[in-house]
Amino acid sequence: MNDEQLRRSVEKQVKRMQRAEKERPTLLAQSVFMGTLALLFVLPVIAGAYLGSWLDGMAQGYSIRWTIGLIFIGLIVGIINVYMYIREHE
Repeated sequence: MNDEQLRRSVEKQVKRMQRAEKERPTLLAQSVFMGTLALLFVLPVIAGAYLGSWLDGMAQGYSIRWTIGLIFIGLIVGIINVYMYIREHE
């Protein structure tokens, strides 16, 4: 390897490292991303719990069938939401 090839190789690596440093996400950006993921997961679970509780309250006697079922559906929807969001933003 001659001096010119070595110099070009080093310059290329330096430029790549500088570009990676500029593109590195900030703490604020990472916090917003994690907060968005949390909301995408938690909101369907909470909505399922509230809707299930309301439906169980409408039924005669004591029942938690709707609450448990809709919490489970909320978990599935939340997982799918997070998966699709991460896949979209890669």
